[in-house]
Order: sequence, then structure tokens, then C-alpha cells
Amino acid sequence: MIRGAIGDTGIAYRVDGPHDGPALVFSNSLGTDHRLWDQQMDAVTARFRVVRYEGCGHGVSDLPRGAVTIERLAHDLTTLLDHLEIERAVVCGCSLGGVIALWLAVNRPDRLTGAVLANTGAKIGTNESWDARIAAVRAGGTAAVRDQVVGRFLTPEFRSRDPETTAMIAEMIEATSDEGYIAACEALRATDLRADASKVHVPVLIVGSDRDQSTPPDLSRELHASIEGSELAMIADAAHLSNVEQAALFNAALLRFLVAF
Repeated sequence: MIRGAIGDTGIAYRVDGPHDGPALVFSNSLGTDHRLWDQQMDAVTARFRVVRYEGCGHGVSDLPRGAVTIERLAHDLTTLLDHLEIERAVVCGCSLGGVIALWLAVNRPDRLTGAVLANTGAKIGTNESWDARIAAVRAGGTAAVRDQVVGRFLTPEFRSRDPETTAMIAEMIEATSDEGYIAACEALRATDLRADASKVHVPVLIVGSDRDQSTPPDLSRELHASIEGSELAMIADAAHLSNVEQAALFNAALLRFLVAF
């Protein structure tokens, strides 16, 4: 990972694939780092210039300075693209990353060639659910929510058959700074893009999964109904991290979408 000064924040990022390839950016779920996308790399790096990065307070990026909003997180990403001299990219985001990609599709379509909105929604959770998560982290740190979050991220069957990956996801969550985690929760709590989704006109792939408790499949269907011309891929037997749990199915849907770019 390279840790560069992006705006007023040190953002960690990694670039793989051909320098002259079309740009593809992966944006992470709450409480994870760039390794979330490890199982996508072999599928895309032969053709795409692939950027993975860690938002403020996550991974080895700096803690946030001041209030964190989805707009601020999206601005961090466009500033990173400027730093890398990337004019436009496909942004593939999971959960929090998907909200960032949706915000860009609504407000900065000039920076996108397309968007992949994976296991996300225009409005995620309720004020009450975010308040409870924030209170738990304030009281006991990210370690206090680790097991609950892993239980929502991955099905019991996957956790049983792949304890190594499960342990890696758990380690990511616990390694996330309390301040960075809380700031991202507050940003998600404050965000509601349901009235804006119909304004999106860039190519969009929406990925949902049938056992996702964090962003239930109805959220994916609602996005699909709101975004004219969008594609919808529903993945069976996966919880919130469909790209990890059903990587082959996720990659197949992603590659079908990326053929156009």
C-alpha cells in the first residue's frame, strides 16, 4: 500500500494492472480494508488499472479530521483519482462503498464511466440501529461489535467452511479505529439518497444477495427500480459480503458488466 497525502488526509491506496488500462476502483464496506477485494483481483487485473484504497479511519489511512459525510468520502475518492491522473473510472463499492459510488453517480457523473452498487442501498439502516452501533463502539471499541458484524457479513456455512477468511474479516473490523468506524456510521446514518437515485444516468450494475441482513435484497430491488437502465444481479447463498462469500458468481456478474468498458 502507498500512503499519500490526498487533500488534507493521508489515504492508503494500491494500484494493480496495466497503467494504460481502463480504470476500475474498488471502495470498501464499513470496517474493512483493501483486502476485501482480494478475490476479484485475478479476474480484473489483466485488463483494468485497478485502484483499491482505504477511506479515512480505515486500514492504515489517517483518522478523519472534522465531520465525515458521504460527500466528504466521495470527495476523498475524486481527489485520489486526480492524484492518479484518472479522469473517469468504474467505481465498484460494497455497502458504504456502494453509497459513495451512488453519491458520485448522482452528483459527479463526469467522474464515472459506470458504477457497481454491491450489497448497498440508497438508505441503509435506521437512526436507531446506527445509534446502537455507535454507542457499542464508544463503550467497547470495534472489538465489541466484531462478532456481531461478522455474523451479518458472512453466513454460518461460510464461516464454518472458511475460517481463515472469516478470521481475516474479523481482524479488519477490530483493526479499524474506533473514531473512523464511528465517523463512517454517522455518515451512513445521515445519508438518504432515495429521492436522488432516479437522477442516475451512468451505466449501473446492482448486486444483491438473498441472505443479506445489513442491506436486505429489497434495497437492491428498489435501487434497480429507481435507476432506469440499471442491471440487477441477485446472488444466492450469500450474506452481506457477496464478493467474498460467492466470489465466482460475483466476478461473473462484474465481468459481464465490464465488457462494455
